[in-house]
Amino acid sequence: MDTKSRLLGLAFASADVLLELDGSRHVVFALGAGPLPGVDPAAAWLGMSLDDMLGETSREVVFEALARITPGVRLPAVDILINCPDQHVRRATLRLFELPELSPAISCALTWEGPACSVVLPDSPPMLDAQGLMGRVRSALEGSAQTAPLAISFVEVLGLAGGEEPHRRATARIEAVLQTSSLDGASAGRLADERFAVVCAADDVREVAAEIRQAGEVEGLVLAVEACASALPDNAPPAVCLKALRFALELYIRQGGAARPDLAFSDSLRQTLKEAEQFRALVQGRKFQLQYQPIVHLETRATHHFEALARLGGDTGPAETIRMAEELGLIEGFDLAVAEKTLRQLERPGFGLTRVAINVSGASLANDDYVVGLLRMTAATPDVCKRLIVEVTETSAIKDLDGANRRLKALQKTGMKICLDDFGAGAASYDYLRRLTADTVKIDGTFVKDVASDRSRTLIAHLVKLAGDLGMTTIAEMVETEEQAALVQALGVEFGQGWTFGRPTAEPVAPTPEPAPARRVGSVTGWA
Repeated sequence: MDTKSRLLGLAFASADVLLELDGSRHVVFALGAGPLPGVDPAAAWLGMSLDDMLGETSREVVFEALARITPGVRLPAVDILINCPDQHVRRATLRLFELPELSPAISCALTWEGPACSVVLPDSPPMLDAQGLMGRVRSALEGSAQTAPLAISFVEVLGLAGGEEPHRRATARIEAVLQTSSLDGASAGRLADERFAVVCAADDVREVAAEIRQAGEVEGLVLAVEACASALPDNAPPAVCLKALRFALELYIRQGGAARPDLAFSDSLRQTLKEAEQFRALVQGRKFQLQYQPIVHLETRATHHFEALARLGGDTGPAETIRMAEELGLIEGFDLAVAEKTLRQLERPGFGLTRVAINVSGASLANDDYVVGLLRMTAATPDVCKRLIVEVTETSAIKDLDGANRRLKALQKTGMKICLDDFGAGAASYDYLRRLTADTVKIDGTFVKDVASDRSRTLIAHLVKLAGDLGMTTIAEMVETEEQAALVQALGVEFGQGWTFGRPTAEPVAPTPEPAPARRVGSVTGWA
């Protein structure tokens, strides 16, 4: 083998294409693998100016390198974008060298990086929002056919925001890249102008960040891409993964790359698993307390019934813990444990006339298990059912209103009363009132706190009339002053709850009303 052939082989061992430029930067020699299959670099580029070969974003960096070139001195490689035939571009690494005996000719070596990309805007499915992304993850985690490990890739593209045409075109390209790299070609989401997340296979080895940079270069944009990924553990319950992912997504939307969403997800996952286990232990060991707050008849101030309020201990407030239990599907066991403790209290001597409202999350009415469990608890003491009020909280968690209504009716047949909590707080409240059979509604405390305003009084008056027309009584919660008590009573509200009438106590003991109308000890006010 002659020296020339040997040197050529060594050159191709470290490059895909060999070029030589003359003093005016035109190609005078080209040999190697073309930018597209079947394209001969000599036929495509001989006589062409290097300026025309380069993508717009690459020209400045190459010209700067050429300005620094010194015969016999090796320059660092530069990343460039090469224009190709048939409206394609391709990323490459360019090395420049000037041999003293060939000066001013420049020797060039090109190494291709990734496949060629069409400059025609691609079509791709629409990007998901955060909720859509969560839904796609939920479907993937719960799908019986899903066996491969999953991951969430978080991608921030700095420099993409902007309303100009290059930014819009680059965004379309980047979205296509992300959808193509996603689990099913349609599982990528755009969370903010420059922030994306992708549901993908955990073993995906695509260089998505490089493809995104190339997509920007095609449109003349220099983009900085930050990407990180977190695998979804296959041994964690889907609800736990989803809660941790929601936390990471919310943090990523607010703070971007500074939040390190992969670390946020991992930390949140560990914390959520820990909290779930602690909550299970709390329920199984009945390591929570109940306190009882009176609900009084506003006219007589006689105690009508009590609401059983859970006290969980620890640093986290009960509302946050209950919300966590609802998200993780743990609330049903807790609701039954609260019912069990309450029934034990009602069966104690001296509490034979006491009525108590127990809270049940709307999530617990998703199937028959809660109702079956409660009916089983009361089967031996059917009389106690007439002293139980089931207060439905978090009605927004009810997905099947007809199914929930059927379950509530089963409880009503035993003599239990049904109360809808926080009525008026959500846009769907009227639909719940129309489709859920209830005996009373509790007016949301935000209206009661603001009852001095004309607007709140008008809303409460309409709610009271609507409930009355449907044969339901009303309770005003969070009544903290006598003025509020007088105002809601004047609007037709029958019952009130709040510190004005009594704070929660360890046992359901009725406070002495002031002023106290004459009443027989142990008497109770009827529902009608």
